[in-house]
Amino acid sequence: MASIDLHFHSTASDGGLPPEEVILRAAARDATLLALTDHDCTAGLAVARATALAAGVDFLDGVEVSVTWNSRHTVHIVGLGIDPDNEVLSAGLKSIRDGRVERARLMGASLEKAGIKGAFEGAMLLAANPEMIGRTHFARHLVQSGEVKDVKTVFRKYLTTGKPGFVAHEWATLEDAVAWIRAAGGMAVIAHPGRYDMGRTLIERLLTDFKAAGGEGLEVVSGSHSLDDMLRFAIVAQKHELYASAGSDFHAPGEGARDVGTTAELPPICRPVWAALSARIHRAAANV
Repeated sequence: MASIDLHFHSTASDGGLPPEEVILRAAARDATLLALTDHDCTAGLAVARATALAAGVDFLDGVEVSVTWNSRHTVHIVGLGIDPDNEVLSAGLKSIRDGRVERARLMGASLEKAGIKGAFEGAMLLAANPEMIGRTHFARHLVQSGEVKDVKTVFRKYLTTGKPGFVAHEWATLEDAVAWIRAAGGMAVIAHPGRYDMGRTLIERLLTDFKAAGGEGLEVVSGSHSLDDMLRFAIVAQKHELYASAGSDFHAPGEGARDVGTTAELPPICRPVWAALSARIHRAAANV
């Protein structure tokens, strides 16, 4: 296992732990390099960075940008080594957040038609940052209210394409997301490619468009990737001359396949993103 985790979440978006707690949880598992990558916002980065450096852990400022690609596919682009105060990135992320609450209201209305009342209100109570209300907050509410046994089942029954609580939404374009990240001095990385409902041909098209836009990395190791996925995407990254990243995609204790703070080792053929981003890593030693 590697003591590196460059993709996880806090209560600033849809994570279950505040930024300082998720960092300390990772540090307790001997993490050496972390990047908090909340969805479409950078609100938790200052606290997360300070907590990491105080704990002796190197840190990269990060974000995960929601993208609509090829008209109908939702894709997530992680930005690593960003300047959280960059005006171009900040304005772009705000434009995404502005549509989240309205989408959530429509999700609540859709679930009510399916016989589940009060879902919007319940989800809002669980969103520490109301601007960032999302499907995970609905899923947690449905579990806590006893409607469904676990978060995974909620997504399968209610919150994916074609299900009663799913509401299609137009996120950022791929080109805009990559441009915002690059404007902020960061590296754009395609998150968890094994999760997308795409065959090899579509994945190849996505990678071609991503590189043309200025994207530079691919998340080879992910909490949602099998060993076969990791090996497959290591080869894909090498073929497309992309740097390889690794992240748990941790959201909350008991959710997902991987806890925060450690990831599987990258396959040997990979070029790790942290080698390319070394100049942008906030070093714990610099603050001693």
